[in-house]
Amino acid sequence: MNIAVYLGANEGNLPIYKERAAELGRWIGENGHRLIYGGSKCGLMGVLAQQALKHGAEVIGVEPVFFVEEEIQLEGLTQLIVTDNMRERKARMIELAEVFIAFPGGTGTAEEIAEVISAGSLGHLQGIYGYYNVNGYYEFARNGYDQMVSQGFLSPESREKIRFWNTVYEIAEAIKVLSNKQHMNQFCNL
Repeated sequence: MNIAVYLGANEGNLPIYKERAAELGRWIGENGHRLIYGGSKCGLMGVLAQQALKHGAEVIGVEPVFFVEEEIQLEGLTQLIVTDNMRERKARMIELAEVFIAFPGGTGTAEEIAEVISAGSLGHLQGIYGYYNVNGYYEFARNGYDQMVSQGFLSPESREKIRFWNTVYEIAEAIKVLSNKQHMNQFCNL
């Protein structure tokens, strides 16, 4: 699977974020998945990508030209795609991926996953998407989506598609279900 992970260019204040980013990268590599991410060597982004590479994953970084000029891209990527701006970066990552994970991060992470969720709600995106809720980091988002439903601004069907995972094993199960669906669709189209 092509897995896009949105996450912080900082490490956060607690060691658990770095530990879980490393675990996720290792899992992606060990299970033959491809990582699509923002291309940076900084913070959790660098931890995730380095572990994915170390454990055999192809890692595609998608980075706007102004970050490349600042030389913050990770060396040794399988591929670095350079875009003109952040808008193109987000669009390119969505084109490349089938699975979209928001790991703890800041406003950029929030913006990126919001665009994915919006596209999914409109039916313009196939695949799965959600939040890796490390240390309860995304409880505020879970509560926000539930509030949208209770106030009539988000359908229960759209809310159901927004996943919250507490472990990499829960992510693995969701991917297994998606993979089985894709396999069945290919089989039925023969």
